[in-house]
Amino acid sequence: MGAVAIEQPIKTSRISRQKVRDGVATAVRLSRQVFDATREARVLVTLMLVAVLTLSSIGVVVSAHENRELFNTLSGLQEQRDAYQREWSQLLLEQSALSAHGRVEKLAADRFSMVVPGRQDIVLVPLMSPIASH
Repeated sequence: MGAVAIEQPIKTSRISRQKVRDGVATAVRLSRQVFDATREARVLVTLMLVAVLTLSSIGVVVSAHENRELFNTLSGLQEQRDAYQREWSQLLLEQSALSAHGRVEKLAADRFSMVVPGRQDIVLVPLMSPIASH
């Protein structure tokens, strides 16, 4: 039994070596046929067209990717612009509320004890003409 077990791996080794040799011979034969076929003009034209098509398809993929990236950037910038516009509108409303005449008069009266002068307290100063001042 021991001798049979030893011989079997040797046989499979010989068979697998033969399969490898046959495979290599087939690959060499096919590669020769391919290289011989590439010498024909129409095959060269076809290969060139396949190469151009491949490069073109890669260019389309790269272009689409860049387009998506730029669109995402544009969307982000538009959102940022809209946020700034909202903030600007709120600041304008706040400025309008803080500079209202009624509020300014109330603050002047509360903080500085200022009052609106009565009619009797208003003094008009006449303008002097430029000729009379010399």
